[in-house]
Amino acid sequence: MADYYGLLGVTNAASQDEIKKAYRKQAMKYHPDKNKGDAEAEAKFKEVGKAYEALSDPEKRKMYDQYGEAAFQNGGTGTGGFGGSGFGGGFEDIFESFFGGGGRSQRPQQVHGADIQTEISLQLKEVLHKKNVELKVRRAEPCEKCSGTGSASKKAPTTCSTCHGAGRVQVSQGFFAMTQTCPKCHGTGKMVTDPCHTCRGESTIVKTVPISAVIPAGVEDGMKVRLSQEGHAAPFKGVRGDLFIYIHVRNDSRFIRERDNLYAKLPLSFAKAVLGGEIEVETLDSKKTIKLPEGMQPGQRIKIDGDGVPNVRSNKRGNLILEAHIEVPKKVSGKAKDLLKAYAQEMKEKI
Repeated sequence: MADYYGLLGVTNAASQDEIKKAYRKQAMKYHPDKNKGDAEAEAKFKEVGKAYEALSDPEKRKMYDQYGEAAFQNGGTGTGGFGGSGFGGGFEDIFESFFGGGGRSQRPQQVHGADIQTEISLQLKEVLHKKNVELKVRRAEPCEKCSGTGSASKKAPTTCSTCHGAGRVQVSQGFFAMTQTCPKCHGTGKMVTDPCHTCRGESTIVKTVPISAVIPAGVEDGMKVRLSQEGHAAPFKGVRGDLFIYIHVRNDSRFIRERDNLYAKLPLSFAKAVLGGEIEVETLDSKKTIKLPEGMQPGQRIKIDGDGVPNVRSNKRGNLILEAHIEVPKKVSGKAKDLLKAYAQEMKEKI
C-alpha cells in the first residue's frame, strides 16, 4: 500500500498548506520535463500527484486516513473516478494550476479504463510452485454491436466541441483557474450523435469473461499480482485498466512461516532424545528421514536446508527448522518404571 503522507514527505498531522507546499516541492523535483527519459522519476511524479489529489481534498483525506489507499480502488463499472488507472490526469491539472501551462489541458487525453481487483485463496503447500489459475471477472468490454464506436452506424465519434477532445475544461473561480472534467462528454473527449442501442452510446458493455493468470511461487499472504491491461475496457477504444489479484495464503497448522523459512515442533520421546538415531519427519510436501544427535535438549533446533518456501524473487527455497519438544508420558508400565528407577540409580538420582 502506498503511503501518501510519506510520498509527500509530511506527517499525517500536516496542515493543508504544508501538504500543498510539499507537493509543489516534490512535483518540481520529479517533473518529466526536468527528468527526460527517466522512467523512475516519471513514475514517482505520478505517485506524488496521486497522493496530493487525495490529501488536498478534506473528504478524500478523511477516507484515506480511515481506509488507506483501498478507499479509492475502483472495482466497479465505469471509467475515470479516483481509483486505479481511471485516475486520469488529475494531478497534472493540479500541477498546471500551480505552475501554469493551461494550454496543455486542451490537448486530447487518452481515456483509461478503471482497474479491477479480485482475490484468490491458496493453501500454504500451493505456494511451493508457480500456479496457473483461471478466473471469471466482470468487466467492461467493447460493444460488439457497434465495434466499440458507441454509434449505431459504427462511425467514429466526433471530437467534443466543448473541450476539443481534452476531456477537461478550464474554469475560473476568482483569482484561480482550475480544470475539471468536461460536463458535456464526461471526460471522454468524444461525442456520439447516433447512439448504439446495445451500449447506449457508451461504446462498452459489462460482461463476465475468463482470465488466465500465473501466480508466482513463494507468494505471501497479502501480496498482489498485477495483470496489465486486464481491467475494464476504456470508452472509444482507449487504454484498458489493470487487474489486481490479492493473494490470501491459508495457514498450515503444522508450520509457522517467517518469510521463506518454516518452523515446526519436533516431538521426541525421552529415550529418543537421549540416544539419538534416525527419525522420520514431515516437511511441507513430503517426508524425510533425518539423523538426530545424542542428547537432544528441549528447544534445540535442527535445520533442514531447502525445505522451506521459495523466495518470490529468486525462487530459492528457504529452510525448515525443527525445534525439539521432549514428551513425557503420563503413564508407563511396571517394567518401564523399573527400568527408569535403574536409570536413576545409575545416574545417582534420588527418586
